Amino acid sequence: MTTESLPLTPAELGLPDAPIEAGPADPAGHHVRAKLDREIRALLAHEPGTRSGADPEDLHQMRVALRRMRSVLKLSGELVGDGAEPVRAELGWLGQSLGEVRDHDVLIGHLREVIADFEVRDQPAGRQLVSRFVSERATAKRRLTRALSSARYSTLLREVSLLTRAAPSTVDVPQRDLIAALAKPHRKLTKAVRALPADPPDDDLHALRIHGKKLRYAAELAQTSAKKKQAARIKQLLKATKDFQTVLGDHQDAVLAAERMRTVLDTGDSAVGFVAGRIAERELTRRAEARATWRASWEAVDAAAQALHA
Repeated sequence: MTTESLPLTPAELGLPDAPIEAGPADPAGHHVRAKLDREIRALLAHEPGTRSGADPEDLHQMRVALRRMRSVLKLSGELVGDGAEPVRAELGWLGQSLGEVRDHDVLIGHLREVIADFEVRDQPAGRQLVSRFVSERATAKRRLTRALSSARYSTLLREVSLLTRAAPSTVDVPQRDLIAALAKPHRKLTKAVRALPADPPDDDLHALRIHGKKLRYAAELAQTSAKKKQAARIKQLLKATKDFQTVLGDHQDAVLAAERMRTVLDTGDSAVGFVAGRIAERELTRRAEARATWRASWEAVDAAAQALHA
């Protein structure tokens, strides 16, 4: 039997009492370290709630902090030294465990809302359907708890904390304009949008959402280095990318929910199968609604990004 370890505190990781601050006059590397400092503190703050499972929002926010760290290390990791890429890879390992539980949380919460609107006679079958995914979620949560109690996890936290205060490993690390650097993720997103057919495959729209998320996280990093006029434009870009993520996130959630319902249809339980069929139909409608609006949200992102570099 595995003994669950207690969450580490910022002080135990060697983080200073107060978060690192970065302003427009600071070099890009300092902004990266400050961003990592903020996000590891956020991750630690939500870890106890993630372990207890009392509020799914803790797990969600812990996962968001992790994704932001991965993104900043992908974009600008060389500014904090050679250890950035191995840490980014390890964050990916943790992200898989968090993501598995989070996907179940989203599915279960949505199914409960949908089933609540069904006729009373379909409620028992609906609850039975949800219980299947609650059981799967419990299994995934046990795997996550083991990951959070592992030496691998505590080592990862210490490695991230080291990046928040380590000097770059090379003497001549070039300075970087974090705002100008937004052109790269914007260009990749634009290229991905233009490559899509009129009726894109579901997987391509999911990949597009990931490109949009990278642009959003890069904008968050650049925001702390921006002067007043630039900061206002970055704020518009952040709003647009958030809306873009929401539309494509709804699309992906609908796709996954419909797929899960298809697996239930073959179980032989006619009452549960009937409810699953009704839910699948709703999810396909939700998918169609997202497909009808995502290009408009993309145009808002594109306009905000172009205004930033005008």
